[in-house]
Amino acid sequence: MKNKKDIRIAIVGSDFQKFVTDNLESNCITTLIKNGVRRDRIATVRVPGSLEIPLAALLLAKKKRFDAIIAFGAIHKGETYHFQQVADECIRGCMNVSLEYELPVIYEVLAVYDIRDAEVRATRKKENRGVEAALSALTMVAVTRTLRKKTS
Repeated sequence: MKNKKDIRIAIVGSDFQKFVTDNLESNCITTLIKNGVRRDRIATVRVPGSLEIPLAALLLAKKKRFDAIIAFGAIHKGETYHFQQVADECIRGCMNVSLEYELPVIYEVLAVYDIRDAEVRATRKKENRGVEAALSALTMVAVTRTLRKKTS
């Protein structure tokens, strides 16, 4: 992709388990900027929990201003079935947004059995999920732009 400065990225993050989401978002933004995306073209939105991510992603997609949306959150298994419900519905909602709007929605809502596993994935240097989300978003923007040109 020749000019990454024109890319617009939206990040939707959950405030539940904020210490995980903050690290994912920080690593993601740093990576986007290092790869040529201007900071003023990265929008961030916070929602209370992971179940609210799909609605925010939908409203952002409807604006038709963004080339990709990145979803960050952390869901961990507790004593109830709620973990499974939130994880399943969050990913389903994000996929629906992606397909309906033909827009990459990079899903890094970490569903873990132990919250420490999410923290490790958000803070480690190698295979950091925030970094990976940024790189996936940039790759998918390039892929979708190429495919749209070829089918025009």
